[in-house]
Amino acid sequence: MGDAKLDALDARIRAARAAREPKPPAREGKWTMAGMGWRMVFEMAVAMAIGAGAGYGIDGLFGTLPLFLTIFWLLGFAAGIRMAMASAKEFERAQAAGADAGATEKTRD
Repeated sequence: MGDAKLDALDARIRAARAAREPKPPAREGKWTMAGMGWRMVFEMAVAMAIGAGAGYGIDGLFGTLPLFLTIFWLLGFAAGIRMAMASAKEFERAQAAGADAGATEKTRD
């Protein structure tokens, strides 16, 4: 009978300790910080490459090699910045939604 009481007490202590241990951070989000950074770099590089390719093609048609290449490369750069900013806003919204969900979960405990 004493062993049963000790086992029950041990189970209660373990349950109390488990409840107080911090939970590991959940990876609920779609993006990690490193993944988001690489996504922005990739978007920027692709936008600049597409702009440069379009400019090079137009320069090939008109025989004005550096003119349209430079103009469209700069337009690609601007488009890449715009896409990176949109990605950052998306990531920020996802982080805020995750933080809000975590805050409501903590208030329920």
